Amino acid sequence: MKCPDCGGQTVPFPVPEASRSLVPGQESGAALCRHCLSLHPAEDPPAEPPAFRRVSPAFPSESDAAVPMALVVGLLANLALYRSEISDLLERVERAGTDHRRWISRAAGASSNSSSDPETTRQLAGVTPDATLS
Repeated sequence: MKCPDCGGQTVPFPVPEASRSLVPGQESGAALCRHCLSLHPAEDPPAEPPAFRRVSPAFPSESDAAVPMALVVGLLANLALYRSEISDLLERVERAGTDHRRWISRAAGASSNSSSDPETTRQLAGVTPDATLS
């Protein structure tokens, strides 16, 4: 699936029932763009979560942490609108055993050391955990 915002490749994934109320749309899945990190509904997601390391090598390998983290990344562009949802998702990431502050730091470092575009690096590096938790 191509991203409707930038035309980049997306990574579709199923959204667990418990998280569906936290994301826009009624679809059973979402797709995260590998280029601009935008989140879009996915009508026919795969049955199992994909390897999110295609988005960033810093993504957690466990789907219990990776799926909510992917949702957080996609919702950050609208922080003011989704502040509560992002906070809930970050709590799920923590419960799954991933320190989201450390993840954001690693993701920003991985982006700046990879061949990804500067905009993606700025988006990841500009994320401050304190801004999402207040």
